[in-house]
Amino acid sequence: MRFFLLKSEPDAFSWEEQVARGVEPWTGVRNAQAAAVLRGMELGDRAFFYHSNIGKEVVGIVEVVRTAYPDPTATKGNWVCVDVRAVCPLPRPVTLAAIRAEKRLEGIPLVRQSRLSCMALEPAHWQVICEMGGLVPAEAAA
Repeated sequence: MRFFLLKSEPDAFSWEEQVARGVEPWTGVRNAQAAAVLRGMELGDRAFFYHSNIGKEVVGIVEVVRTAYPDPTATKGNWVCVDVRAVCPLPRPVTLAAIRAEKRLEGIPLVRQSRLSCMALEPAHWQVICEMGGLVPAEAAA
């Protein structure tokens, strides 16, 4: 299993909407680097659901339940999406400020490439954010 972070503006699509819908396609990615991340996702991979712009915090975990396929919202280009399912909320949201302040998260793509909407995470970074959010990493992967 590999780990990722997916960013969404909560006024466009929020964690609460993800939970209510269960499985939802992660559409609208229009950056080549982020699209490459989506193409590399496999069934069962986990991702943090991050509220960008408003809140700027990790609020939940989703699981990839369908690998990359053509994004139905794209009118041109070779864009893809994946389907994700809500797994669990974080007991404590983890803010961008807290991530930046945590020495063990130095070099995390969220800080280095702040505009990227989809990014891979190292397992060690995943564990740290789980701990900061009040989850035992084994719970987040189960």
